Amino acid sequence: MSSLAIHHQGRALAIAEAPLTQQFLTLTLGQELYALPIEHIREIIEFGGLTEIPMMPEFLRGVINLRGAVVPVVDLSVRFGRQRTAIGRRTCIVIVEVEQEGAAQMLGIIVDAVNEVLAVDANQVETRPAFGARIRADFIAGILNQNEQFVIVLDIRQVLSVEEICELVGMASLEK
Repeated sequence: MSSLAIHHQGRALAIAEAPLTQQFLTLTLGQELYALPIEHIREIIEFGGLTEIPMMPEFLRGVINLRGAVVPVVDLSVRFGRQRTAIGRRTCIVIVEVEQEGAAQMLGIIVDAVNEVLAVDANQVETRPAFGARIRADFIAGILNQNEQFVIVLDIRQVLSVEEICELVGMASLEK
């Protein structure tokens, strides 16, 4: 990050500049486009098998073995209150890293397809709308207008809130 020197009352002050561009991975769920900030993405893997865990909420599809680490896999479509993702030729698992109490937690998310990485000016990300989206408002970090099409930028910390997922897992085990 660069800094600018600004003189205020004879003293030089350094002000950090905000990044000029941000990168997002775009992905498809059903007919809608979503974007995730690239800094949370660790890798993208082809959908293979996963091990289902009994008595888990519907959105927690199971776990995978990622080089010896057990990684929970969330069906993003179900997390948004929709139908379970039908596994197709382009279905993949995006491995993301979210922070919980200062520690990094790896989670996988099932998506219909991964499209491209977009580099956009930071000022192109518009604030989230108060209405009109078909997902919870707190899941939306902003909106991109890309080639005459709106792309919803997800707030991955909210979508994959480890605390909320743990609460829902606890409630699911009580219900079954």
